[in-house]
Amino acid sequence: MKHPVYLDYNATTPVDSEVAKEMIPYIESFYGNPSSSYSIGRSNKEAVEKARAQVAKLINCLPEEIYFTSCATESNNLAIKGIAWANRNNGLHIITSKIEHPAVTEVCKHLSSQGFEITYLPVDKSGRIDPKDVENAIRKGTILITIMHANNEVGTIQPIQEIGAIARKNKISFHTDASQSVGKIETNVDLLMVDLLTIAGHKLYAPKGIGALYIRKGTPIENLMHGGGQEKGIRPGTENVIHTVGLGKACDMALRDFRQNRENMRVSRDRLLNGLVSRLGNQVHVNINFENCLPNTLSVAFESISAHTLASFISNDVLISTGSACHSGETTISSVLQAMNIDFRTAAATVRISTGKSTTEEEIDFATEVLVNAVKKLSI
Repeated sequence: MKHPVYLDYNATTPVDSEVAKEMIPYIESFYGNPSSSYSIGRSNKEAVEKARAQVAKLINCLPEEIYFTSCATESNNLAIKGIAWANRNNGLHIITSKIEHPAVTEVCKHLSSQGFEITYLPVDKSGRIDPKDVENAIRKGTILITIMHANNEVGTIQPIQEIGAIARKNKISFHTDASQSVGKIETNVDLLMVDLLTIAGHKLYAPKGIGALYIRKGTPIENLMHGGGQEKGIRPGTENVIHTVGLGKACDMALRDFRQNRENMRVSRDRLLNGLVSRLGNQVHVNINFENCLPNTLSVAFESISAHTLASFISNDVLISTGSACHSGETTISSVLQAMNIDFRTAAATVRISTGKSTTEEEIDFATEVLVNAVKKLSI
């Protein structure tokens, strides 16, 4: 068992050994520019196109609808700004939610300074959006709806298919940030009825520094950068072949091992929760609804214990994250927990624990013991 036990897979994942092995030839030998006409350039171009097909297969789209970026943040910026600027003559209204990642909310904040109007939809106590609220928010001049597929903090899965049907009925472009969901739950773009979908490599056992954006064919979008003709001019710049190959392999593996990975993540999470509840009882407060939640995510508060104190106390043995930030002695609660109307004391005590595809029973049992002992000691 590796030490400390890592249980923060929603923050990032390690690069899978199969992914790393796939990348090595493109680090050591295949260094040609994919735009070159000679053989080592052509072989790299073929590698990029193979990866494009692998990503496309995972989310059930055409390879030519996949555009490689540097990360999910860039993909979100390209999707939201690109749609906004391409459609600004048709309207200036964008609909999003109060629980989006900063890679979406900060983009919307910037666009609001450029004359766009942003509607931030509320969520229920489990962090879920009501599709009726989406429909009621639509007005003349609504050009984009952007709602994340699954929340990074509490794991809540949004009713994307229902929202997609509403968007399509009203002929509005629909984007979803699927950084947390790809590889964990089904992300079929046709079933979800999305026009744009964001993928983050480092949430999927690929390296950091690579992402992708699905853009449905025919969707009007403006590129943010200008240069060569790479990625059909939508995202110019010499291709990051090494990391692109890694993302392709990670997507191929995610599809291959989907059921096994999903079940292991769910079983690991549930084993941990059951162990905590059986030994700590009512001191454990669960923030999520398991009927609409990622299989690997647990958002839980331990009564009267600071999340920061707990996470720091166990950090030599178990790695988890908190639902609040602490600066200069003041605790700031995350916008997600605020939107869910979780009271300050519970929010300040909330930690996020997220399991991975290879998390073992041994790791879970060890983490349970560490957490229980820490909670008991800090409760004194």
